[in-house]
Amino acid sequence: METKVTRLLPRQRGFTVLEMLVAMALAGVLSSLAYPSFEGVLQKARRSDALVALMQVQAAQERWRANQRAYGSLADIGVGPRTAAGHYTLQVLANDSDRYEVVAQATGAQARDASCRMLRLSLDSATVTYSSGPDTAQPNPQAVNRRCWNL
Repeated sequence: METKVTRLLPRQRGFTVLEMLVAMALAGVLSSLAYPSFEGVLQKARRSDALVALMQVQAAQERWRANQRAYGSLADIGVGPRTAAGHYTLQVLANDSDRYEVVAQATGAQARDASCRMLRLSLDSATVTYSSGPDTAQPNPQAVNRRCWNL
């Protein structure tokens, strides 16, 4: 006589709803802690777009001034009103025979970079000044200004 032995399989388990909720809550907490740091790194990387554009404007202004009696507007020097990646708009606020002032204003997602929203490069009688601020009327203190201009 032949006996058939059936084996009992171990009970298969998956994740319970409670375990999934705990895992999702943990992921949410970790991402909420990491996101501000990640956003700061992105803003700093996008800020380089403005710094490069301002240095290009500075070089173009010097080329223009070598052949003219005054510094030029963006159209004169052949520079567009936006930076290469489009995170900033450029504007020449003042230009005459011995000075110019150009401002890069953050747009889009970069406008959340509150303390470095505006970057200003000015030349007055061969003295170059770098400044920054949340807007054109409110300059940053020196320590914050250095952080905005140094990558």
